[in-house]
Amino acid sequence: MDLEELKRLRERNFLDHKKKKREYYLKKKLEKESNESLKKSKQQIYDYENDLNIENFDLKIKEIIKKQKSHVDSRKDKIIQKIKDYREQKKSYYNDNREKRLEYDKEYREKKKEELKEYRKRYYEENKEKILARQKEYRKSSKE
Repeated sequence: MDLEELKRLRERNFLDHKKKKREYYLKKKLEKESNESLKKSKQQIYDYENDLNIENFDLKIKEIIKKQKSHVDSRKDKIIQKIKDYREQKKSYYNDNREKRLEYDKEYREKKKEELKEYRKRYYEENKEKILARQKEYRKSSKE
């Protein structure tokens, strides 16, 4: 094969690929448009003037409240059971890891105590002169 023939072959393959790609994207576009049109047709069209006027508004709100209440009532047992399970799980976790928690709390308190000591030490070193001057003034004022 010479160079010209390779170029033609490459060009033809590229054009074939481009054509397939275009067909694929057109097909996907049509599918997407058909799905969107189906979704639009499934959507309910609301008459807001009728639904939201003063007479119907109260009825709509009451209807929504009833639906929500019935939904919660139907799931009440499941919700209560989940809360109980969670409490039991939490209690068992804390009982199982009690020693670890106590040890961590002790370490945490000791660490904070050390940090506070270091902070106080730095603070007094940095502000030693100011503190001594205030103490002197306080002593002078208390003598007089």
